[in-house]
Amino acid sequence: MSFESPWVLFALVAVPLLVAAYVRHERRRTTAAARFTNPALLPNLVDARPGWRRHLPLALLFVALTAMIVGVARPQANVSVPREEATLMIAIDASLSMRATDVKPSRLIVAREAAKAFVPTVPKKFRIGLVSFSARPYVILPPTQDRELAARALASIRSGEGTALGDAVKLAVQVGRRQRAGDGSIPPASLLVISDGAQMGGRTTPQAAAAFARSKHVPVYAIVLGTPNGIVEVTLKGGFKEQIRVPPRVDILQQVARTSGGEVFTARDDSRLGQIHQRLASRLGHRRQSREITDVFAGGSAALLIVGGALSALWFRRVP
Repeated sequence: MSFESPWVLFALVAVPLLVAAYVRHERRRTTAAARFTNPALLPNLVDARPGWRRHLPLALLFVALTAMIVGVARPQANVSVPREEATLMIAIDASLSMRATDVKPSRLIVAREAAKAFVPTVPKKFRIGLVSFSARPYVILPPTQDRELAARALASIRSGEGTALGDAVKLAVQVGRRQRAGDGSIPPASLLVISDGAQMGGRTTPQAAAAFARSKHVPVYAIVLGTPNGIVEVTLKGGFKEQIRVPPRVDILQQVARTSGGEVFTARDDSRLGQIHQRLASRLGHRRQSREITDVFAGGSAALLIVGGALSALWFRRVP
């Protein structure tokens, strides 16, 4: 929490001084009363002593005064607020390694279904763009608010050979930053990559692409699919078949996410994808903003003053 007028907080010194003055006054009052009567006879004069309840209204007053001083200092706090407008790019890995069936029915099918399930959780005002990449990245859907069109574009993705991960990240960032909000400004953009993390070709390294994303203020989030036992089968000349191990490269996507300011989620099966969708939707759909919370302290101090006044009125009505 920060304050727009922190110098006002020096007035808080008066609160403990007032408390000390009140305590001193109460002690003097008791001493003065003892000069004119015998304190042991007081139970014969009144039905019951109020005890701590007599101090409650003034205690509430001191708390209200503290809240009022803090409110005058205009406190500000970082709160999570919904984004009004933004662009989300989704890059789907369609390389040869995504044919592996260690994630059933295959990595590519799970990637498409994960993106398809995630799209409806994105705030309606967000534009969603899609990039598919194997040896080269392709924009299969420019950013749009049409969710049905996004679902059809996802279903059209087919696998290829090669993995230009760095090129895909750079292209997605460029497309996302071309968007304009209603007032002509560039809305915030984020990138979600669904891949097994391998880099097999392309002109841009993942490290260079991550640095580019950071320079454009586009965080890269990634869902890594696959297990260390992933295998794909390829057909060679002559009809021979070869099995190739394709373990996921979590380290590459972790570096991309860390450099750009995003985060990596791992999903060795589809059981965690629902949780990942919720976390991503919350992160992308909200932003941290500094807001003034003076009204909280003002309302609290007013409520305390009303309660304290009511208690004081009830107390004095009972005192003959």
